[in-house]
Parts: sequence; structure tokens; C-alpha cells
Amino acid sequence: MRHVLFLCNQNRSGSKTAEQVFSGWPGVEVASAGLDASAPTPVSPELLAWADTIFVMEAAHRAKLSQKYRPHLKKQRVICLDIPDDYAFMDPALVQLLRKRVPKHLTGVGSGPASTPQKRNAWAGSK
Repeated sequence: MRHVLFLCNQNRSGSKTAEQVFSGWPGVEVASAGLDASAPTPVSPELLAWADTIFVMEAAHRAKLSQKYRPHLKKQRVICLDIPDDYAFMDPALVQLLRKRVPKHLTGVGSGPASTPQKRNAWAGSK
């Protein structure tokens, strides 16, 4: 099982949408968090240790992640999706961009969404 973490600033739109869209992907367990301390689920060293692959929406997110959490980024692949962090939650244009840009990085894990989504976010509610 691959652990995939989606990050944006506030964990309200971009990363939350990505978590929702890819929650049914076979062989993948997904979570999302925000880089800002005020995010409902802020990123933590424990969450970073859990992740195998980290997707950030913008290059600025990658820089912020690296600056604040460099000692905790050891084995993870960090992938920038180059998606502006200004879409609303589940915006159809955002969903389309995510479906176009994320799957190529998950090849070999599964062929697409599972028929029965199995969203498991062990980090929900933990801070």
C-alpha cells in the first residue's frame, strides 16, 4: 500500500479535493493537510513520515515544505502539480486537472479508481 499525501496552504480546497478524488484508487491510502498552521489538518512530522509520495499544488508549497520540514523529508517523493491554489473545493476544473496530472505518478499502483472507494485517513482529527 502506497501512502500519498496531498498538500496545499489551508487544506480546504486543493488538497482536500485531491484526497476525495483519489480516495478510491487501488493500492493507495490518501491523506491531505495544509502547510499553514491555521489549516484544519496542519502538516506534521508524523504525517510526513507516513507518506511515501507527497503532492503539492504549487512550487511555492514545495519551497515552504522544504524550508519548514527538510529534516523530515527523507524517503518521500515530492511532486509539484503546478495547479494554482485558488480553486474551490471539488471545482470541476480542479478535478479535471488532478485527474490529468496525478495518475501518471501512481502508475503500477492501480489502474484507476476502485469500484468501492476505501478512503482511510488515519490523520483525520489529529493535530
